[in-house]
Amino acid sequence: MNELKLTSEWDKTFPKSEKANHKKVTFRNRYGITLAADMYTPKNTEGKLAAIAVCGPFGAVKEQCSGLYAQTMAERGFLTIAFDPSFTGESGGTPRYMASPDINTEDFMAAVDFLSVQENVDTEKIGIIGICGWGGLAINTAALDTRIKATVASTMYDMARVNANGYFDAEDSEEQRYQKKVALNAQRIKDYQSGEYALGGGVVDPLSEDAPFFVKDYHDYYKTSRGYHKRSLNSNGGWNVTGCMSFMNQPINTYSNEIRSAVLIMHGEKAHSCYFGKDAYAAMTMDSKYTDNKELLLIPDAVHTDLYDGGGKNAIPFDKLEEFFRNYL
Repeated sequence: MNELKLTSEWDKTFPKSEKANHKKVTFRNRYGITLAADMYTPKNTEGKLAAIAVCGPFGAVKEQCSGLYAQTMAERGFLTIAFDPSFTGESGGTPRYMASPDINTEDFMAAVDFLSVQENVDTEKIGIIGICGWGGLAINTAALDTRIKATVASTMYDMARVNANGYFDAEDSEEQRYQKKVALNAQRIKDYQSGEYALGGGVVDPLSEDAPFFVKDYHDYYKTSRGYHKRSLNSNGGWNVTGCMSFMNQPINTYSNEIRSAVLIMHGEKAHSCYFGKDAYAAMTMDSKYTDNKELLLIPDAVHTDLYDGGGKNAIPFDKLEEFFRNYL
């Protein structure tokens, strides 16, 4: 594995728990990229534990939402890791700030590899949690990795759909997709000529008065003390302009209705992204023989980022998550 430079200080957007031990760990995916993770282990436990790997949101780092989920589930008795995906955060991979439906699905599977060889993990009790864009990737992983016994997709995005169709499917036409591809391929030439990748920009800052609500929602998290982190793409310069290009014609979750393991999709009822969760659940259960362990949970009055950190109103249903994983792990 490549040697990574990992921070030693506690630099999370949430306070350190007195109920869980924390340490930095690394593991590699099958493409040879070394990934960085925070491992959280409940204190005063013995024997083999059920384990959960957590990642997301898309463009965030493990010091933000995924770490909060991981630490909280460790407080409730699970061994957990929150990891940075390839090309981002403290994880390896060059060029930086790239995304791939294949490699990012592999990142989750590599996390399962890592958990499976830990002496204090029960290999028959491994689950995953994906947040935002990583919620869709978690479902994609569950369709491929039979070792995963339970999956949660929280406030999920389908990154293939949003890249190809735009927000709310407002750009779902052949002509609009074509124009996007023309612009992206022109950018490829510029990047090649300059020898570096142009950044697309993170969350808009400052906000215009007429910014859509979902942009304000993201700003309230990524650009304020609530969730800002210096390594977060969304808090700073964002992905490369061409970073998510391959999602446009490589749809994920094609075989989600063949997932035999348990899946919980949870979404804020008022989230701009709620249509992703509803449609993903419908696709996952359509013509499926495995619907008894599938659930869609809509959380009243919650918007998209409320499921990042609770939104100041305890919107993340951790009791439900604990019940779900105890039932299926």
